[in-house]
Amino acid sequence: MYLSQEEERTLSGECGKTSRRMMEILVALGDIYGAERLIPVRSVQIAGVSFKNIGDAGLEWIRDLNGQVVVPSILNPAGMDLCRWQEMGISEEFASKQLQTVEAYRRLGITIDCTCTPYQIYDELARPGDHLAWSESSAVSYANSVIGARTNREGGPSALAAALIGKTPAYGYHLDECRRPTHLIKVDADLAGSDYGALGFVAGRIVKDGVPLFRLRSRPLRDELKALGAAMAASGSVALYYVEGVTFSPPLPLESEETLSLGREEIEEVYEHHPGSGAEIVALGCPHCSVQELERVADLLEEKKVTKELWICTARKTAEARPDLVRKIEASGARVLCDTCMVVSPASERFSKMLVNSGKALSYLPGLCGVKAGFSSTKDCIRAATEEGPA
Repeated sequence: MYLSQEEERTLSGECGKTSRRMMEILVALGDIYGAERLIPVRSVQIAGVSFKNIGDAGLEWIRDLNGQVVVPSILNPAGMDLCRWQEMGISEEFASKQLQTVEAYRRLGITIDCTCTPYQIYDELARPGDHLAWSESSAVSYANSVIGARTNREGGPSALAAALIGKTPAYGYHLDECRRPTHLIKVDADLAGSDYGALGFVAGRIVKDGVPLFRLRSRPLRDELKALGAAMAASGSVALYYVEGVTFSPPLPLESEETLSLGREEIEEVYEHHPGSGAEIVALGCPHCSVQELERVADLLEEKKVTKELWICTARKTAEARPDLVRKIEASGARVLCDTCMVVSPASERFSKMLVNSGKALSYLPGLCGVKAGFSSTKDCIRAATEEGPA
């Protein structure tokens, strides 16, 4: 991989130990994937934030770094609401370690907005054509597919290296040839709301790490595109997709003639095979709820009281921008939780089954948390949380 004179000096240690270590990570990654050079990035989103996932070893590794990030950088969700962790049933020991982790990142100049939807709170982080180094699977999918930016699915260390150096290796989804569609998926059904999460749950398992091009009868809203991409990234490894007439067009034509047809039957099977009966808790906001989704939840909860625990996960800046919605939601007895979500928090492990409206959470909860998951629409999730009996 070609390095400029400045990059060579950094790699040799002239800019300090931390910069050398970070450059070593980027060069090794570039060598593995055959990158010809490093390219500047506009912003970075860093995974490896929940102490549940990184543990003591990860915390010590972050603490050992010195320096300041050179591009706007933001964190993935933590393992708890940084202010209301006690309400989640988080232990003081875990809370202490989680706060130390966040502080270690803060010391490096990283913005402490722990969210999987940074694009919902900062418009300037990504624009069409920008090169990024983002980590969280649904954020990567949204950046590539909806915003039209370019990023691979970075690991925590490589994203942090990109933040401190300001560059990432030019391979994968940074290149036109890797952004061409591999599958055409025709969907012969009218979709709305959580149907897009169900579609993503099915399509991700089929496409795996491919690049699907969807031909839909319905026109998805941005939150529905968010749900579609998040589910495919979790049930498969999809980091980029296209929707004809909705998202940006592919830079190159379809790579193969592989065409799939899905209909209402495949969508309904997701609901039928993952019923909500027996769920002890309902959790929404995976990915984090937008203002529009909070408005929808607030309307559905108006003049209702929850009869089982209900979590609504969102970014702290989103909640702070609309305290009226938070008050309306919490008047029902539900909790609006910030900085975290049900997938990365050890608080989820207190429950044997959780009802969600997210194809992403449906995929991740059993493996990451050991929690069974039911799947339903937002409306039916709220009904399950506010009425006695099965969902």
